[in-house]
Parts: sequence; C-alpha cells; structure tokens
Amino acid sequence: MRGWWKGMLPLLTGAALVSMAALSAAQAPNGEKVDAAGCFGCHEEVQTLWKGSSHVDLGCDTCHAGMPAHLKNPQEKPRTDLNPEVCGACHQNQYETFFQVNWNSPARQEKGVPEGRSPQQDKLLAPHGFTVEHNEPRSHPFMVADMLVVDRFSAGRYQFKERWGVTRPGKVWDVVEDTGRTLPATTKAGNPVCLQCKTSDLILKWKFLGDKDPGAKWDRTSDVDAMVKDVQNVMGCIHCHDPHAARSRIVRDALIEAVSREGINPYAPDPQKNAVEVVTFRDFRRIGLINEGGAGLVCGQCHVEYSCNPGITPEGEKIGFDDRRTNHFPWRNALDILEQYDTIGFRDFRHAVTGARLVKLQHPEFETFWGSVHERAGVKCIDCHMVPAKNGAGETFTSHLMVGPRERIEQVCLRCHPESTAEEALYQVDAVQNYTRGKMRKAEYHLELLIDTFEEAARQGVPEEALAAARKQHEIAHVLWEWWTAENSDGWHNPSLARESLAASEAAAKEGIKTLQDAMKAKTGAPVVR
Repeated sequence: MRGWWKGMLPLLTGAALVSMAALSAAQAPNGEKVDAAGCFGCHEEVQTLWKGSSHVDLGCDTCHAGMPAHLKNPQEKPRTDLNPEVCGACHQNQYETFFQVNWNSPARQEKGVPEGRSPQQDKLLAPHGFTVEHNEPRSHPFMVADMLVVDRFSAGRYQFKERWGVTRPGKVWDVVEDTGRTLPATTKAGNPVCLQCKTSDLILKWKFLGDKDPGAKWDRTSDVDAMVKDVQNVMGCIHCHDPHAARSRIVRDALIEAVSREGINPYAPDPQKNAVEVVTFRDFRRIGLINEGGAGLVCGQCHVEYSCNPGITPEGEKIGFDDRRTNHFPWRNALDILEQYDTIGFRDFRHAVTGARLVKLQHPEFETFWGSVHERAGVKCIDCHMVPAKNGAGETFTSHLMVGPRERIEQVCLRCHPESTAEEALYQVDAVQNYTRGKMRKAEYHLELLIDTFEEAARQGVPEEALAAARKQHEIAHVLWEWWTAENSDGWHNPSLARESLAASEAAAKEGIKTLQDAMKAKTGAPVVR
C-alpha cells in the first residue's frame, strides 16, 4: 500500500471504524489511450458485455496497459491492473467502506479455546490442520494476510512485519513478510484452491476449476509458497462486479459449476438455474453474470461449504490435487451434506482415535440460509450485511463494509420490523444464539464421549463389526455438529435447521456410544460404568 498514512480518514461514529481509504485516484496505465473498437475484432465476448453498459465510455486502457504494443503484435500481451484502486477512482464511497476496519471483529480469535465457538475442537478434529489455529473471521481487507500468517498455512513462515500489520490493511507484502523460517507446533496445509476466495489477482492465470493448461501460470497442484508471491491484493471489486458489463457477477469457478448443475437453491421448487448467465473466455475461464433473483450469489462465492484440499475415498485411497474433487461445492445443507460427499466419494481426513472418515467443514452461511424464514421472505445477504450509508455530501450508497446486523440493528432489523425496539430485536437474536450455542456444547460433549468410549472399546478388543458401526455414527454426528462451528451465525441464519441438525448429531453420537457399550458388555459380561 502506497503510504497508509496518506489515506487515513477521520474516526467514524457508530461502529467505531477507521477507513484505510482511497490512496490516490487511479490513472489509465501509462497514460495510454486506445480506441476500444480496435480490440473487439478478437474480443467479441468483451464487446457483447461492454456494449450498452454504464462503462461504455471507459476505454480498454483504463485497466489494461501495453495496449499499443499488443495491437501491433498480438503476442505482446497487455498487462491488466487488478488493483481495487482502479475501481475506487470512480466508486470512492464503496472503495473506502470496503477498506474500513470493524474493531468489533477481533483478530486471531481462536475457536478451539474454552470461551470459543468449539472448546473441544482439538480433540474432535484431530489430527486435522485446523486444530493448529482456527480463528473467527474478521474484516474482508485482511483476508489474504490473515490466511498467510495463520499457523496452519505454511508452518509459521509468514508473519506480520510489525504490530501495525494486524490493524492496517494494505498490499499483502507491505504488511506481511516471509521469514523463511518454520516454527514448531504448526503445520503446512495452505494450498492453491484456498487462495481463489481470498484474492482476485490470480483470476487471469488460473483455468476454470484450476485445471492444468499451457496458458495457466497456476493450477491446483502448484507450489502455494511460490503462488502467494504473485498476490498483492485482497479479493477486489472484480470478484463481484464485471468491469465490462458493469453488472454483478461471480468468478469463483466451483460456484459457477454448482449453480450450473443445480441452480441457486436445489431445495426450492424453482432452483433458478437461469439466474446466472455463464460466459466462457476462450475455453479457459468463465464468469457468471447474475440475473434477477441471484444477488446473494456474490457472497456465496466464499461463504459456503467446499472441498479445497486433498482427501480420501471411502476405501481410504488418497485424493490429490490432480482430482477436481479438491475444488468442489457440494451445494447441500447440513442434513444432506454427508450424502453428497458419499455420492462423489470424498472425505477430508480420518479421525486420530476412531479412524472415522470425517468431513472438515468450512463456512456454510449461504446453504444454511436456504429455507429459513428470512430466505423465504426474500431477504438477501446485502439487506443485513451491507446497509445503505451516506457520504459527506449526503448522498446514499451501499456500504461495502460487511458487518453483522447486531452492529446496525436499527438499520437492519427495524427496517422490516418497525414494531420492535432495538433492545427487543437484540434480545430475540440472543435467544436464538444462546439456545444454539447450548445445543452445540451438548453435541460436542456426546461426540467427545463417543471418542472416549471407542478408545476403551478398542482397548478391550471388541469385534470390528461394533467399531465399524460406531465409526459410521461418528461420521454422521460429526458433520451435523461441525456445520455449526464452521457456520458463523450461531444458528441465526436458520434456527430450525440448527435445532434439527444438532439434535440429530447428539442422537447419532448416543447410538454409537450404545453400540460400543453393548459390545463391551457382551465381551466382559459386566455392565459398563463411567
């Protein structure tokens, strides 16, 4: 970032935020001016997008440098400026709010601690890399830096340069350094697929779904430590807004594949497969232009459950990054996710004690929302997380600071429920989340008891048939519980689904425990006592 101090804005009121705003107005690269008509002979798909859009007055040279040389010799490829500052030159309000810091969303807040979302996480996820460091999410401008410095990404090799790095978003390598040293009590689990949600810098160097291609600099099998050196910016405007058509879009390849396969919501009477218009560029990459009804999909690019790492088949064979299953959106809710992974034959890891083949879930907010009261009422992600704001001139715009509704309760909840007070709305949210957290703890307790009982049963030498039955119940109980430690609303996005899923998790764990206890009793002839 070009001197963070030059872009600092005054302290804002309300949410206690500081802007790391537009640092300078972006200029056309090298000051080149090129007639767009000269480009359309080869780029017909771009012309189709561009024609009639609100960007029609912008020349190709706004984002692409080296154009005169490219027009003379097509082998001289132009350079594309993917810096969000380019968009921020015209869309300053959106740019500035995107780079605001939400001080109510702390950094490096571990989930697997007594006061965290999943106190027994280390035991329940052993030996998965997420047990090394698994944090609550925070402001979007930190998404790349936070990924690099987490102790599970590259064995502690990357660190914030100094204390300001954790509070002042900027270019990745302005705030993060490669120490070249690894640390104990860490792991090396970062991979190329992870990066696709975190940054837009690789969008032109990555083929659809990360397949190998002579024209792709990076693919699913690439060395991630080399790949991150090609990244400077977080997920930019072009992740969600098409620069040619000036329309909302999706670029996350696995989401495009999932929506093309099953629509926006496979549980709805009308899945709305036509809500995304897929455009393919030279059989290399694809985008999905969003039609009416698909607005929330821009958030669904990242806030979903997805497979993004090597795994194992049901038979225990290894699945590597040469397999497309390592970049896959199952596109199912908590109750059906395990069946979908059975269908494609994928699991993430084996549990250290039981050997059960488990799924490591990510952050399935989008699928959780399906079928909820708010989803059926037509509420979109933007309605609660990107509220209208006013700039200094009194003009209204959509704030690109994504925060939870708790911090904007009057603008969010009371906008649709004017009969409530802010205190009453917060009380209702707390009631749902308190209940869900309690059920999460119950499910977690019974999973822990299942693991302990399995260990004792194996020690006593009970038949493999009983152990296998318990492992199956472990698989079921685990995914129905962990969905809610990975999903970040503590049940608010869909209270009824949370209740049903967590109750089913507890029931599955109890069934596994009973199977093991019966087997131990049959072997010893004595009742099992704890």
